[in-house]
Amino acid sequence: MSFVSIFKNSSGIEKEIDAFLNLASESGLIFVQGVDAFLINKLDTFTEHLNHIVETEKEADILRRSIEDLLYRKTLIPESRGDVLELIERMDVLLGRFKGVMFRIEIERPCIDPKFHDDLKTLVNCVLQSVEAATLSLRAYFKDISQASDHIHKVSFWETEADKAATCLQKAIFSDAELGLDAKMQLRDLARSIDKIADQAEDLGDSLAIYVIKRSL
Repeated sequence: MSFVSIFKNSSGIEKEIDAFLNLASESGLIFVQGVDAFLINKLDTFTEHLNHIVETEKEADILRRSIEDLLYRKTLIPESRGDVLELIERMDVLLGRFKGVMFRIEIERPCIDPKFHDDLKTLVNCVLQSVEAATLSLRAYFKDISQASDHIHKVSFWETEADKAATCLQKAIFSDAELGLDAKMQLRDLARSIDKIADQAEDLGDSLAIYVIKRSL
């Protein structure tokens, strides 16, 4: 099943969904760059990345509304329109989580000792991979549905790895005798908020798995 057949040769919505998914991938990369900048105390660079991710999410919101309008106004794929809308909205929420964590860092300015940097970077990378796999899953759903299940499996894999990384980081934080309880709780909450991005990606993957089955019937 091809992307064109799903949307009945509507190239406009094809391009808009492609652009929307490009922004999803871009948001993950900006997020990683932002965290890296914060860890090396390049706060001006971090702020630039924060502003960039805010603008990226705004662009994604505009595209999401346009996609929804096209789906209804042109009565495209009425049998699957609700499924597509839910998937796009879930991805939009995922983009919002990147922004939310960036703002959390901007507001709280947590002191993250270098001893925790490797574990934090591992967590961030696992989250990035889970979101990228979710993005590829959606692309496959529209373009080559036979490839969707493979990417969905990777979403689940990376979400599990993110959980492991988050647990490892939290153990390191709470076993550190030099940190006060307030600092430990702040860093724990940051780790959890990052890990929740991967949880959101897995939720999207779970929904997509059901829709893949529906389209295959």
